[in-house]
Order: sequence, then structure tokens, then C-alpha cells
Amino acid sequence: MKKQYRIKKTKEIDAIIHNKKSFGSKFFVVYYKENSFDHFRYAISIGKKYGNAVMRNKIKRQIRMILASIESLPRIDYVVVVKKDANKLTYAEIERNIENLIKKTREMEIKNETK
Repeated sequence: MKKQYRIKKTKEIDAIIHNKKSFGSKFFVVYYKENSFDHFRYAISIGKKYGNAVMRNKIKRQIRMILASIESLPRIDYVVVVKKDANKLTYAEIERNIENLIKKTREMEIKNETK
């Protein structure tokens, strides 16, 4: 996935989180906000309590691959926050959790557009 899809600036990440639109599960929280670009963007946040650097980088790579595999994401900025309990999940479980949360954000945006 191209780096143009990543959100790096703390100011932008904070703006998305302070927008207070989110969906969560036991393992992840996805904050989202509509953007003005022609594509979606994302950031991944993971704390040091998750595990060592190898484990943190592994789940970040997995989440990047999952987001790349989801087709036709709308013009939305996402911040995926990984919780400590997610280190027990397999790749398939991570994929299912992330896809469900992204699906919920899509449904919410569609509801907001129709209003």
C-alpha cells in the first residue's frame, strides 16, 4: 500500500480521535472522520503494553495488509487503536474484527449521507 494512504502527523490523528466517531470491540477501536482526499487514509496506534517491538510491528503489518485487501473504502480517515488483549488473536480473527469495524463505519456514513 502506498505511503500516501498513511496519516503521520499527530495533529491530524488527534483531530480524528477528537471527532468522537468510533466503533470498538474487545481488541480494537476504530476512530473515523471524513476527508477531502480522493482515497482513504489510516493510522495505527499500539501501546508498549502490547508486547515487544517485534510483536507490535507484526500486528501493524497485518493490519496494513487487511486494510489494503478491503476493496472500495470510502473517503474516510481511520485511526486503528490496538488494545493489549489483541496479542492472543490469529490473523483470521484480526481480519474479521477489523473488517467488522470498518463495515460499521461504512454503514454509519451511508446513514449520515441519506439524512
